[in-house]
Amino acid sequence: MQRGVGVSRRARGGATDASMQHLTEYLGLFGASFLSATVFPFQSEAILFVMLMAEHYHVALLVAAASLGNTLGSCANWLLGRFIARFEEKRWFPLSKAQVARAEGWYHQYGRWSLLLSWVPIIGDPLTIVAGVLREPFPVFLALVAVAKTARYVAVAAVTFGWM
Repeated sequence: MQRGVGVSRRARGGATDASMQHLTEYLGLFGASFLSATVFPFQSEAILFVMLMAEHYHVALLVAAASLGNTLGSCANWLLGRFIARFEEKRWFPLSKAQVARAEGWYHQYGRWSLLLSWVPIIGDPLTIVAGVLREPFPVFLALVAVAKTARYVAVAAVTFGWM
C-alpha cells in the first residue's frame, strides 16, 4: 500500500491544520488588539482573557500577538496625529489653536513619559495622537508605548493565572 493512500488529508496534516487554526486565532487577537488601540471601541483584554482560559494556546504567543497589535494600533494613531497637524491652520480643523496649545502644554509638562499611560482606557488613545501632533520622535514613542502595552497584557495574563 502506498504511503498516505486511504488516509484523509486531515489525518495526515492534523498538526499542520491545528497550527493553522491557531494562527488564525492569534491573528484575530492581533486584529482585535490593533483596533482597540485606535478610535474604534474594542476590548482586547476580554478576548485575551478568554483565550488564556482556554489553555490550549501558548501564553507568550498570546501576549506577543496582543502587544504587537496594540502597539501598531498606537503607531497608527501617532501617524494620524502627524497627518492631522498639517491641517491645523484650516478653518475646518476640529481643534482651536488654544486647544492645541493646551494639549502641547500638558504634554510638555508631563513629558514623553506620559506615554507609559498609553494603555489606560479613554486617555491612552488621545495621548498617542497628541504625541504625533507634537512630533514626538518615533523611536522614543515606539519604545515607551511598546513597554506600556506589553506590561498591560503581561498583567492580564498574570491576573488570569493568579500570578499576582
